[in-house]
Amino acid sequence: MSDPTEATEANGTAGAAEAAEPTQSIGDGDGDGDRGGAGGRRVRVVLVDDHRMFRTGVQAEIGRTEETGVEVVGEAADVDQAVTVITATRPEVVLLDVHLPGGGGVEVLRRCAPLMADAEQPVRFLALSVSDAAEDVIGVIRGGARGYVTKTITGADLIGSVFRVQEGDAVFSPRLAGFVLDAFASTDAPPVDEDLDRLTQREREVLRLIARGYAYKEIAKQLFISVKTVESHVSAVLRKLQLSNRHELTRWATARRLV
Repeated sequence: MSDPTEATEANGTAGAAEAAEPTQSIGDGDGDGDRGGAGGRRVRVVLVDDHRMFRTGVQAEIGRTEETGVEVVGEAADVDQAVTVITATRPEVVLLDVHLPGGGGVEVLRRCAPLMADAEQPVRFLALSVSDAAEDVIGVIRGGARGYVTKTITGADLIGSVFRVQEGDAVFSPRLAGFVLDAFASTDAPPVDEDLDRLTQREREVLRLIARGYAYKEIAKQLFISVKTVESHVSAVLRKLQLSNRHELTRWATARRLV
């Protein structure tokens, strides 16, 4: 593995999915799209994602500093790498995947809490994930992230979101803002689902995509994993939930509003 502090060369293509969504901003920012290089503004960014291909695509899309104003100063693929790189580079914004080896994005936020609280040079986090599950969104926002966008976002909107987070705004993909508002409007703790807790984060991702009708090949493409790995995750989910087939799995997920 290469040194995680070295930015990947911009030789990839964006890893975003086809259906792009605009973002919604809560704060004093003007909410425009790309507000980077033309105005001479700069923002230092660290990319944290366990899929190297995706990091390469994001770097290629947003890391053209003279055009976008975004300077990618480091990368990481797991929790320990992320904490090391963020501490060493002190970026202004971290693009953070939710599901990472070593404890996930929430663990990165926990261990970087002193950096977020620094009044003079705060490090701000923007979650960038394939998951649009309410529990994932609420978890990282409670952990201190300033926003949450899905990987369907366009390059221009992602650049704009990075600058808004740098300014202290809160930024969300449109349908995700409601999760946060609902969560913080309620004082009740969410119920614990023991069945769901048996699944790993990756198994939950596969579960949701299966329940939405995705084929194995589509899931593999979406999650940057092999079809064989998808099949292994599905088998594990069926075994842990004591279900027989994907139709039962879909009904199970729908009953719990996971779809």
